[in-house]
Amino acid sequence: MEGGFAESRGKGLAIVKKYMLLMYFEETTALTQEQREHCYLESAEFAKKLAETGQFQGAAPLQPTSTATSLRLTADGKRLVTDGPFAETREQLGGFFLVSARDLDEAIDIAKRVPGGRWGTVEIRPIVEVPELPKT
Repeated sequence: MEGGFAESRGKGLAIVKKYMLLMYFEETTALTQEQREHCYLESAEFAKKLAETGQFQGAAPLQPTSTATSLRLTADGKRLVTDGPFAETREQLGGFFLVSARDLDEAIDIAKRVPGGRWGTVEIRPIVEVPELPKT
């Protein structure tokens, strides 16, 4: 049991977990448009390298928080829809990579190489595998 969640173990197989690498930036000051476009190109190349090793599961940059919509359900079940992000923070979620790794150390090694990490913080979170969810 790790972090309160049961791990799935295959017989005689190496355990591979999925990790979400969440990239946070100060979206208004972290990157110029030129740096952002270069980061997209670098990230695409990085994703291709991860795909060659079987570690790439997905990735995407996010639109600015000014395009966000938040939904809250009230205690009586009504929807409250508001423009903008849910929380006001110094850094905003700017994108993610979903990767496969043997363990946290390998996930950290991958996160150290994420191009966008140069301008902000990369949060590394293990994914909870729910067998009942459809496979993509």
